[in-house]
Amino acid sequence: MEPDLHPAARLHAREHLDGALSRREFLARATSLGVSATAAYGLIGLAAPTPARAQQEPQMGGTLRIQSDVRALKDPRTYDWPQMSNFSRGWLEYLVEYQRDGSITPMLLESWEVNEDATQYTLRLREGVTWNDGDPFTAADVAYNIRRWCEQNVEGNSMAARVSSLIDPETGEAREGAIEVADDLTVVLTLETPDITLIAGFSDYPAPIVKEGFSGDPMDNPVGTGPYLPEELTVGVKAALVRNDAHDWWGAEVFGGPYLDRIEYIDYGTDQAAHFAAAESGEVDMVYESLGEFVDLMDTIGWTKSEVVTANTLVIRTNQQAEIEGMRPYADARVRRALAMAVNNAVCLELGYADRGTVAENHHVCPIHPEYAELPPPVFDPAQALALLEEAGMAGFEHELISIDDNWRRNTSDAVAAQLRDAGIPVRRTILPGATFWNDWTGYPFSTTDWAQRPLGVQVLALAYRSGEAWNETGFSNDAFDAALTEALAIADADARREVSARLQTIMQEEGVVIQPYWRSTYRHYRPGVIGAEQHPTFEIHVYKLGLAA
Repeated sequence: MEPDLHPAARLHAREHLDGALSRREFLARATSLGVSATAAYGLIGLAAPTPARAQQEPQMGGTLRIQSDVRALKDPRTYDWPQMSNFSRGWLEYLVEYQRDGSITPMLLESWEVNEDATQYTLRLREGVTWNDGDPFTAADVAYNIRRWCEQNVEGNSMAARVSSLIDPETGEAREGAIEVADDLTVVLTLETPDITLIAGFSDYPAPIVKEGFSGDPMDNPVGTGPYLPEELTVGVKAALVRNDAHDWWGAEVFGGPYLDRIEYIDYGTDQAAHFAAAESGEVDMVYESLGEFVDLMDTIGWTKSEVVTANTLVIRTNQQAEIEGMRPYADARVRRALAMAVNNAVCLELGYADRGTVAENHHVCPIHPEYAELPPPVFDPAQALALLEEAGMAGFEHELISIDDNWRRNTSDAVAAQLRDAGIPVRRTILPGATFWNDWTGYPFSTTDWAQRPLGVQVLALAYRSGEAWNETGFSNDAFDAALTEALAIADADARREVSARLQTIMQEEGVVIQPYWRSTYRHYRPGVIGAEQHPTFEIHVYKLGLAA
């Protein structure tokens, strides 16, 4: 039964019909408030689209081979790469799932209801779901996971940023009375402050549901609710899932599937030439992401190309807390502003990503986000940049810009370094292999990091720039920013939230927090006959959807 429509859902429908919200923005906002995708489409006078797999019937059985990084797994709440979740999705499932059209679909939840001011969420579970060890999946399991996510002092637990409204700041754990099990299929969350992003946060890749008593290692006794089991995991080489025929998967009646007997993830490193060679020679059936010139090359071998416009990006960021030879060079906002002022973002897009995206504005809120506020573009003035550094006494300081050794992140970082040198700013480049780079990605004084899309701009700002959060790699801490972010998280109306977002975006630019040059369109190729492999805005691979054409 469809829950009562949240009043803001009808408001957002009017905003969409008036041209103030894109369809993607509307769907993300409405479905996160508990409106089903079907009902959300109905509010704007459209029928929900038919899934691609329903248009082409998959056969049962077969093996699918995916080119993908194969990374070590860890406690999921500390996942920092989608590739980790794409493997563990075989057996660890999510409460909700973010779709390519921007909507949020119930998974282990059947539905949810949000009160008018977003201070209470009622989560209703699906009936009949079981763990693969035979135990029933209940509301106690959901409460257990949300309490784990609230453990703010667990190193690397980025889920704490997504559920901060449930956390007691004194204890760094779930607040007394915040998480209540009403019955076996109902959990009620009572928030300290309104938060419109809670359900969207449940869809993010560090939020898979584990069973009570979880050891912290998903490969150790892999109990989950999903249709597959892990067969092998060799980091940097290969991982494999096999269908769990001993488990009666709940999703078969809802979605169909699982279709494949076996799914393999094969690691060819970060060189796109190796990925292309594997595709051309028939060693793989699908690539994780096609990049740069290889987007066009993949087209030449007759594979299907899937493209999506996204809020995926990268930031060239300073760490304001980092010490170098007894000083903190990036604690001075003049230094940060100077670095941003010396870089032309359009040049970064052209040289770093072959113009396959749109120029960004150094504040990490994308035009496809509902709360995006149009501001004047960043100022490009190399002479003024050098003058700012001279004023700060830092004109002769040599900056070390660190990046991973791949193509677009390395190339973009090279473009930034070249422009800094052209402005007269000393800079040297350090390029690290992925296995080394990601060991300390939050600690580098000056480096390049890529960020995946989130449905709402305020989600990204809360994850990456709120004081003290696990993923705050810039070391940015600003009371005015934090206060405005708390205000924005409480506003369901996109227009009203946009006014606060304008303040947040302005602070980001004025403080020189990041050089954030462009938004990426992303691409994925797969051979004809593969079903369910379309590129996802956040690189998710929904394994139960994958199949081979009959």
